[in-house]
Amino acid sequence: MNISQVPFTVTDWSQMEATEYKGESGTSFWWTFARGNLRVRIVEYSPGFRSDHWCPRGHVLYVLEGTLDIELKDGRIFELPAATGFQAEDDDTNPHLASSVTGAKVFIVD
Repeated sequence: MNISQVPFTVTDWSQMEATEYKGESGTSFWWTFARGNLRVRIVEYSPGFRSDHWCPRGHVLYVLEGTLDIELKDGRIFELPAATGFQAEDDDTNPHLASSVTGAKVFIVD
């Protein structure tokens, strides 16, 4: 990981405002820190959430609460309960899609 133009920064997530994003179904709320080439987020997905797009962006994702399902374009689905996660590179040929039946809270670096 090559992080550039990001000086040492302490993030107080409790002082951040969430931004709401609608999915194909359900809603997500993002608390976002973005500087230089780095974006770090806490995302809460509502029960019944399904993303409205396939994402080719690379991520490091950790599930804090609930269960998040990650579907790959090839049809594989990975169920990620709390204390699990995934890492993926930027990949236009194999994007992923997030959904959650029960809701989830995740920490993402991308």
